[in-house]
Amino acid sequence: MANKQDDAGACKGDQCFSDETFLVHDQRYDKGAVSPPIYQSSLFSFASYEHMLARFRGDTDEALYSRVDNPTVAVFEQKMAQLERGDEAIAFGSGMAAISNAILSVVQAGDQILCIDHVYPDAYRFLRGFCKRFSIEVKFVDGSDIAAISEMLKTTKLFYLESPNSWMMEQQDLAAIAKLAKAHNVTTIVDNSWATPLYQKPLELGIDIVVHSASKYLSGHSDTVAGVVVAKQFYIDQIRQNISPFLGGKLSANEAWLLTRGLRTLPLRMERHHNSGLQIANALKEHSLVSQVHHPAFSQESAPSLSGFGSLFSFSLSEQVDIAKFCDGLTIFRLGVSWGGYESLVIPAQAVVDQAGEFNSAKDFGVSARVVRLFIGLENPDELWRDIAQALENATE
Repeated sequence: MANKQDDAGACKGDQCFSDETFLVHDQRYDKGAVSPPIYQSSLFSFASYEHMLARFRGDTDEALYSRVDNPTVAVFEQKMAQLERGDEAIAFGSGMAAISNAILSVVQAGDQILCIDHVYPDAYRFLRGFCKRFSIEVKFVDGSDIAAISEMLKTTKLFYLESPNSWMMEQQDLAAIAKLAKAHNVTTIVDNSWATPLYQKPLELGIDIVVHSASKYLSGHSDTVAGVVVAKQFYIDQIRQNISPFLGGKLSANEAWLLTRGLRTLPLRMERHHNSGLQIANALKEHSLVSQVHHPAFSQESAPSLSGFGSLFSFSLSEQVDIAKFCDGLTIFRLGVSWGGYESLVIPAQAVVDQAGEFNSAKDFGVSARVVRLFIGLENPDELWRDIAQALENATE
């Protein structure tokens, strides 16, 4: 299942390539360089008054100011647009900047947002807290309940999706939802960080806007914080003209260069993540101290849009296991937030609480304190399993 690519591939002019070839097939840059230059410059000057006016009129694509455009950032944006089969992309300094810019480009005061359950916790907090301050109503729905979704779309301006979602790995039928949303004139956004464009292409399924936390698999080296939005030209124009210049969440040239570097090995890394993740998930599924493994491979409602799996998933532990002792007993896995890099990570749901003691600010988030989330990195999977097995054995009360 892993690493199946679209036959059409990504195209440059009249020539099309597989995603694997496209990601390493850069143009030749200045002086024959095979890697793009890092334009570490805040601004770009013009040869003449007329050249400056032409840029202000939008008649040229010359760079102006790195808060709104930078040539190194543009290389990464172009690759992401072609990889996701979008018209254009816009990159940001974090995944949350990408999410918030995309959402705010669609809604205004008085509008309603519909969001799936168990979404990324900071996206959840943004919707429940920040948007409420501007009289934007947010409602949540089981992403697999098409009947409920159809009814709630009648009063919705924007439907925010994440397939699979961040903690419970629940999928949505993106093609069916996109069709319903268009019938109700509702804009759709999906966070595609988990699957990457290699394993899922939401725009081809009818979704309007795709967002990524580029800090995750796209970077792959745990050295970059970034985000990106990909969509048709109309949606990117709305963000560029009305939102991003004023919120200022720009991506630096250096981080854009690191992201372009990371993309070149994305197919190789994702194949390893796919295989290692399934190996660990299957082993956990058979363990007596594990009550359930939350992985799209085991879902009864598996969506046909996935052609492979990432290696982020969660599992529920029996009451016999002391979760803190289990986490502390791991020797290879590191306790930490985020995921998508080379290193394996663990984070228990019971540790992710706000100051009031409620998980992710509201009881309706619905993730049990017995859930532990794993990210399977690039280490030897047999050694990772031995680490988990010994930590489970030594954590029973």
